[in-house]
Amino acid sequence: MGELLNGKRLLVTGVITDASIAFHVARLAQQEGAEVVLTGFGRLSLVERFANRLPKPAPVVELDVTNTEHLDTLADRVREHVDGLDGVVHSIGFAPQTALGGNFLNTPWEDVATALHVSAYSLKSLTMAVLPLLERGGSVVGMDFDASVAWPVYDWMGVAKAALESCARYLARDLGPKGVRVNLVAAGPIRTMAAKSIPGFEEFEATWTTRAPLGWDLKDPEPAARAVVALLSDWFPKTTGEIVHVDGGVHAMGG
Repeated sequence: MGELLNGKRLLVTGVITDASIAFHVARLAQQEGAEVVLTGFGRLSLVERFANRLPKPAPVVELDVTNTEHLDTLADRVREHVDGLDGVVHSIGFAPQTALGGNFLNTPWEDVATALHVSAYSLKSLTMAVLPLLERGGSVVGMDFDASVAWPVYDWMGVAKAALESCARYLARDLGPKGVRVNLVAAGPIRTMAAKSIPGFEEFEATWTTRAPLGWDLKDPEPAARAVVALLSDWFPKTTGEIVHVDGGVHAMGG
């Protein structure tokens, strides 16, 4: 058992399978001494199955980030398992198929709105929902995908990630006085369930396997998870509004 997160109480969203970055965040966090609560959406039994595969089985709280009632009651429901929080992991993103795969010019606003709501605005709504539990301050860490350029097939999800990055900066500004840090980890592509739902995802694979100076393993979510755990710890006490790239160095390379 490590000590990096000893005594920390964490809420981790986004565990869908054991290939999810969020699953490995939860695993590493427990190994570093944290107490973890997960959230699940939709098939809770599936999330609970993977929660039981963690080093210590973790409780699962239902959360649809577009559901006002879920958000309004989240703090109380989390409090049934822990007496407060020291960290929150936002690993939530979704865009309808019409918003992906090269359909950028034809996507209707309703589908764009869904992508922005679930993938960007939810960082604010989730953070505010659990703010009463962050009495001692703490760390909010979101999962990002570099939004500084336009990627093939990523389309409106790329716009949503740009909104996520901006949202994190504004949250960092407004919550800093409360001792709450807000940072993002921009990970390279991982073959998760979410990634497989993106039409043309293989175009990302070619980019990373040929351009990452440190190399990149599309099947290994642990490097990104380690960065999240580090940002949840006390080792970055004055870092907020930051985007930490864990992508093998691709973001820094020219064409």
